[in-house]
This record gives sequence, structure tokens and C-alpha cells, in this order.
Amino acid sequence: MRSGAASSRTHQLHRQPSADTWSDRLSSNIVTTARHAPLPTWLAVIVAMISGPMMDAGFPDHNIWPLTFVGVGMVLVALIGRSVRSALAVGFLAGLTFYLFHISWTALYLGPIPWVALSIMEAMLFMIGALLVSLAYRWVPSAWPSALGRFGLLPVVIAGLWTAREAFVSVWPYGGFAWGRVALSQSESPFAPLVAWFGISGLSFVMVWLVAFLLVCALEPTIRVRPRTLMAIASIALVLAIPAWPTPTNGTVSIGAVQGNGPAGYFQRASPGDVMNAQTSATLPLVGKKLDMVVWPEGAADVDPIRNSDSAAVLDYLSTKLNAPIITGTITQRGGKYYNTSLLWQAGKGAVDGYDKKHLVPFGEYVPNRALWRTFAPDLIDLLQRDETPGTRSNVFDVNGIKAGISICFDIADDQLLTDMMDDGAQVILAQTNNADFGTTEENVQQLAIARLRAIESERALVNISTVGTSQIIDPAGKTIAYIPAYKPGAMTAAVPLGTTTTPAVVLSRQIEWFVCALGLGGLIVAGIAVGASTGRKRRG
Repeated sequence: MRSGAASSRTHQLHRQPSADTWSDRLSSNIVTTARHAPLPTWLAVIVAMISGPMMDAGFPDHNIWPLTFVGVGMVLVALIGRSVRSALAVGFLAGLTFYLFHISWTALYLGPIPWVALSIMEAMLFMIGALLVSLAYRWVPSAWPSALGRFGLLPVVIAGLWTAREAFVSVWPYGGFAWGRVALSQSESPFAPLVAWFGISGLSFVMVWLVAFLLVCALEPTIRVRPRTLMAIASIALVLAIPAWPTPTNGTVSIGAVQGNGPAGYFQRASPGDVMNAQTSATLPLVGKKLDMVVWPEGAADVDPIRNSDSAAVLDYLSTKLNAPIITGTITQRGGKYYNTSLLWQAGKGAVDGYDKKHLVPFGEYVPNRALWRTFAPDLIDLLQRDETPGTRSNVFDVNGIKAGISICFDIADDQLLTDMMDDGAQVILAQTNNADFGTTEENVQQLAIARLRAIESERALVNISTVGTSQIIDPAGKTIAYIPAYKPGAMTAAVPLGTTTTPAVVLSRQIEWFVCALGLGGLIVAGIAVGASTGRKRRG
């Protein structure tokens, strides 16, 4: 008996050092389990809840862009060392508080149900991404227990996972919801020029990489403070030292854009033609100016001029007086289907070209799985009685020799549609939108921020024209060159530069997104396999 007990104790002592060595090696890195987390769970929950409004404050209309970096840092530090359950809780709360603040404008007319439901859905996707980030903090330093692993690989994997989650929610479900990507907070920051190099997803990657690297510098226990401080400063300087992509242009095009401020909202009491009458009144002061084209917003011709002779006569009259074609939005009907359409209208010729919106807004312009969702909220679902159909036509018009890329409202948030118009030779972008359903909320300035980044990303001047605001003409460097005061009727004109250059973001397009996502997901998978194999060897030992 005594000999057996001694043998058992000897066997335990033989196995125990491996476990101790494993634990010691893990704890020597930043953190790997909740026991080594920099924040207790209760504090991590509070930090996660604060991180949401902090990230949102970096977006318009608050536009305190550094706070988005702070918010991202709060999310990351709250995830370090979390168990699976607490990582899910932290991720859900961070995502929920962010979206509740960021898209509060969805509740203006429809009430809290769509706002809360969309926020919860996005928070659940945020939660899954947060779990992956938490696993990366656990596995990567264990798989590569060196300074290179902690300073080099870990921030790259973290940034890649964050970007992968943003990329996924931008396309799924029902075409995705690309609102709220952290890059979109930087339209007027020193980081904005980076989108010409890396695109929207690439800028998100750089932002999160920078925050994750700074956190490693702050939390790394094995290197003295001074070298870590120098590395942190050098990382910021490195990112900001990337020069803006050059913006050569070749000539200009004279564009007029009109904001009628008519009753264009879905819930506003208006008679057919009221919106078009408002647009017409605001357009008349442009008569006599030498213009190459005049742009109206999404839905500005609220009576389809293709099917209504009176509406067509108004556009013919204005196009004749202006001696310029009009690009206007309307709802068209073909083959029993409805389309959100932009028309290129020329006097005496009518609609010579058209583009149908491709990225429709689910539950806004159509109801997917209507029978299913109607069982949950029949009153809300029945508000949208007409389902629109996504288009298939090219989003570039040839306007008397000028190639104009057309973007209708939510199209501007779709990365692929920008690629498509650049591939078709767009020299300028016309972004038509109708923000009337969101009143004076921050939705319109959030959309303008996306438009501004698209101008920089493509190095194309962009005309952002809304029914009510915010309407601006933006140059290829992202600067405003003309504007109309919001919520007032008016028109703006400018000699708009025509872009000629092709940016790295346009050339590489979605390949940048795929690459950085692969860095994150691939790094996590390899680290998980390495940690699992190491754990298995130690158990067998």
C-alpha cells in the first residue's frame, strides 16, 4: 500500500510540472484566462457598456473622431482574459450600446421595435466577433510566446478578426448592414486619406491594429516602460506618415444640384407631384447658368415621368430652359415590378438611360420573408405595401461624354458598387438620396461621412444631393466645395474636377478585405491548432 501510494504521488509529481509550466508560460504573456484579465468581470461589463456610446461619439454628428479609437480600445481591454461566457456577454453589451446610440434615428417614425430589433441583431453578430477576439488574446501569445508573437502577430490577428466581423455583417443577412464600421468615423480625421490606399475595410483594419498594438505596449510586463512608449509613438507616427494619394484631375464639368426640401418623407402628408413641384421651384434660379448637367435627389420626380405625361412635360421644360440634361430619381414600374430608379432625362428625348438601385434596404424598400416577419409585427410590416426589386443595369451614365457614377442612397455603403462604377470608367460620382424620413437626426450626416470617404477612396469628386439635406459637392481630396443649408430649399453649382487617377483601393478592391480577414481568421485557426497540439503533448507527457 505504501509503495503504491508513493508510486501514485510520484506519478502526480511527474505530471504536475508540465501543468505548472503550461500555466506559467501562459501567464507570462499578456493574459490568457479570466484569472489574468486586467479587468474583473464586473468592471469589464461596465467598460463594455460605456464603449458603445464612446465609439459612436467619434461619428457624425458628434464627430469627435479620436473617441472611436478609445471605444475600440475599451472593447479590446474588456475582452482580454475573458472566459467564453463572459466574452459573449461583453461583446453583446458593447455591440448593443453602440448600435442603440448609432442608429437611434431608425425609431423616429417607426418607433422602438425596429430600432431595438436591429440593434439586438447587430449586437449578436458583434458578440460572435468579440468571442473570436477573446480567443485570439488567449491563443496567439500561447502559440507564439515571444515578443514577435505578442507585438507582431497578436495585433494583426485582432485587427483581422474585427475587420472580418465588419465585412460579414456588411453582406449578411439580406444584403447586410454596412453602417457603423469604425472606418466610417474618420471622414474628417488625419486618417481619412488612408482609404485611398486601403479602402474602408483596410482603414478599419489599420485603426484596430493600431489600438491593439498600443494595448500590447501598455500591458506587456517583460519590457521596460521607455521602449514600450517609444514603440507606441512610432506606431502612430508610422500610420500618419503614409502620404495622401495624389489627386490629378483632367478638366471640369459644370454641375448644378437641387435640394427642393419638399414633403418627401414616407409618413408626410403629400399629394402626388408635391415633391416635384418643390424641386422645380428650387431649380428655376439655375436657368441662365451654363451647366453641363443638373442633379435631383432620389425620388425627386415623385410621379414617374415615363408613365405620366405631365411629369415628363415638367422635365422637358426644365431641361430645355437649363440647356442641360437632368438626372432625377423616381419610382418606375416594369413588368409588374417596382424599381427605385435614377433617370437621365434630355429635353425632347425623354429618359435616355436609367439605373435601378441595387442595394435595397430590407424592411425599408422591401420586406424579405414577408409572411414570416408579419407574424411578429403585422402593423409595421403592413406599412410597406410595395416591395421594390433590385436592379441589374450599369451604375454609370454617359452624360454628353462625361462618365457619371450613380449611387442611390444606401448604395453608397456598398463597397462592390463603388468598384463597379470605377470599372465602368466613372469620372465623377452622383450620390442621390432622400433623408426626409429621418428628420433632423444624425442619419444624414452619417451618410454624408460615407460619401466623403468614397470620394477620397476613389479620388473622384462626389455630388451628394438630398431631398432635405445634407447636400454637398465634395472634391477628390474630401473637401467641401459647395453646399446647400440643410432643411432649406436651394441649389448649388460648381466646376467639378474630373478624376483620372486610379487608387490602390480601387485597383485591389475587395482583395484588401479578403486579405486582412484571412490574416485574422487564419491566424486564429493556426494559433488554436498550435495550442491544442501543445496541450495534447503535455497531457500525454
